[in-house]
Amino acid sequence: MNYHSKRFSTLMLIFVSLLFFARSYTVSAQSKENQNNSWLNLDTVKAGKFDTGKMWTFDYPPVDYFEKAYNFKPSEDWLENVRMSALRFANYCTASFVSADGLVMTNHHCGRQSISQVTKPGEDLMDSGFVAQTLDDERPVPGLYVDQLVLIKDVTDEIQEAADKGTTPEAKADSTRSAIKELEESQSKETGLRCSVVTLFNGGKYSLYGYKRYTDVRLVFAPEEQAAYFGGDPDNFTYPRYDVDCSFFRVYDENGKPLKTDHYYKWSQNGANEGEPVFVVGNPGRTARLNTVAQLEYTRDISYPYTLELLGGLIDVYKTLLNEHPDRKAELQNTIFGLSNSQKAITGYLGGLRNPVMMQKKIDFENTFKKAVQSDSDLNAKYGDIWSKIAENRNQVRSFINEYYGLSVNPRFSSEYFAIASDVVDLAKELKQPEDKRSELYKGAELDSTIAHLFPANFDAEKNKLLLGVTLENMVQNLGANNEMVMKFTGGNTGEEAVDYAISHSSLTSLDKIKDLVSDGADAILNSDDPFIYFTIHSKDRREELQKKAKELSAQEATYNQELGKALFEVYGTSIPPDATFTLRLQDGVVKGYDYNGTEAPPFTTFYGLYDRHYSFGNNKNWAFASNRWKNPPADFNLSTHLDMVSTNDIIGGNSGSAVINKNAEVVGLAFDGNIESLPGNFIYDTTTNRAVSVTSNALMQVIRYMFNDTRLADELQNGMIK
Repeated sequence: MNYHSKRFSTLMLIFVSLLFFARSYTVSAQSKENQNNSWLNLDTVKAGKFDTGKMWTFDYPPVDYFEKAYNFKPSEDWLENVRMSALRFANYCTASFVSADGLVMTNHHCGRQSISQVTKPGEDLMDSGFVAQTLDDERPVPGLYVDQLVLIKDVTDEIQEAADKGTTPEAKADSTRSAIKELEESQSKETGLRCSVVTLFNGGKYSLYGYKRYTDVRLVFAPEEQAAYFGGDPDNFTYPRYDVDCSFFRVYDENGKPLKTDHYYKWSQNGANEGEPVFVVGNPGRTARLNTVAQLEYTRDISYPYTLELLGGLIDVYKTLLNEHPDRKAELQNTIFGLSNSQKAITGYLGGLRNPVMMQKKIDFENTFKKAVQSDSDLNAKYGDIWSKIAENRNQVRSFINEYYGLSVNPRFSSEYFAIASDVVDLAKELKQPEDKRSELYKGAELDSTIAHLFPANFDAEKNKLLLGVTLENMVQNLGANNEMVMKFTGGNTGEEAVDYAISHSSLTSLDKIKDLVSDGADAILNSDDPFIYFTIHSKDRREELQKKAKELSAQEATYNQELGKALFEVYGTSIPPDATFTLRLQDGVVKGYDYNGTEAPPFTTFYGLYDRHYSFGNNKNWAFASNRWKNPPADFNLSTHLDMVSTNDIIGGNSGSAVINKNAEVVGLAFDGNIESLPGNFIYDTTTNRAVSVTSNALMQVIRYMFNDTRLADELQNGMIK
């Protein structure tokens, strides 16, 4: 992958925020799939034991289950060491301490930004890789940090008592937020840690997590990007794989010395064997496995289809720019990579939701859960109607979401013309005021400066034109081609002609034009026929009305989710894990292949497979050798070494960089992806073909010691310390 970090990157957080406000969509593909599966007797499909997954919290580790399943009952010391050895890598990945001297292991795609940051003029560390020959050569990464979970405290009573004081859904949500904020602030002050309250079981339980943050983090080793991402986008989310997706960093203490830590994963001398129990320790991002069927249907019919359309349009924009400007590859390729990665991931999620068997499993789980609640008089009185309330909530959102999204413009995905229009309208409103009542930016000499900055100095006209096309297409689909606001932009035109029409009728395409408009006075601006200004002014009231309605329904849903979580916890307790929240989890599994494409995927691949893949595809860049060192490997390099492996561990976005350990808490692998069959894991875990994909510890040692001749790092990993 890359999905395990990229899916949980800043970009994806933005997409997730859009999901609630997505447009309605007719799912013709779903109907087609239902026809193809019409022979199935769905009434016989039942929920599986682990449909809700195996992402266990350290609050409630299932030690009895581990003993029964693997003849292994972890001790308190084992659990503490494993927890304290794991890290969150910035706000999007997982990492681990792998030596007593603060050495940190994560994926290359997690460290990608950091590697670029420390690249010096004349270097290209993405192409060449990086080896720090000495401690002095390890490069500090500005702004990079890792967080270690050192405190876990149950705060359920405090939060639920605060929520119960509210008399409306909005009041309950506000009370919950206030209680969480107060706890986080007081505990952070008391402990000196970075404290956050984590919602578990949709509000059935709450825990306060305290993190120790390390901010002096330095790059130690990274292979070439081509070796880490061998196979490129075609191989992404697939298996068999042949990637060396790793990077190593080091944490330094306040005195500028390598951090001394008692908690770290030792390196396995032999790696893993087929059928062996293994554990992934990481921070899975977000799942929706405890959502109701109504919520999943909303996601299937509205959220994911909309997001895919948005991604498709943005990918076309950046691919067009890259084709026209290959010199901007470094800037544009990263964006395309993130967008394409998200597109492929969400396509997989949506495919799972459109799978009738998987959805029937969710229906069966809900019916069983509902029956348990409604057959108990006390539970029924408290929670019996929660499913119908959530369904009605989602139906209300469906009734207006098209219009809301059509009237909303997210500045991160839209042309800058909209931001310019907003600033110009703000200026006009200020100019309508007497000068002594205006904000400082609109007075005297500051006014000239404000006007001069209304048009960006680095405005990219080509990019903004392409992005405008995506926005206008969205407006047409959500508001209709004949909508008054749409007609202002398009003049009845479609496609590129509509974009040209909007730009040609705008006064915001240069600073000189903006100055001319401003010189005509505030009324001229506010009454302008400029499509961007018109939209900014005339969409405001209705958009705010819908936004208020959406916010109220969101608060209502949050309250219902909390009640659902309480019911879930009363019925199931900790026998099932809570949804992922980008907090630390212990995920069990075994090394195991699976059936696919009419054949079998092996539990391990080898370096021989990498070379076969290269020569089978000839000169295709996706399977090119990363450098001459790979074209002509050293004599000591063992091509039969296990390279990548698959295991049944339940992982998802955020798990990138997670250590895969054995019962002895030794590193046997480094998780970097899931197979294509794992993508529905956002809402259901399928034990048959869902697999975590990792690079093996043996492969990492081979590459570090022999391919890069980095004996310093290899010895530290084997010894667990610097010698």
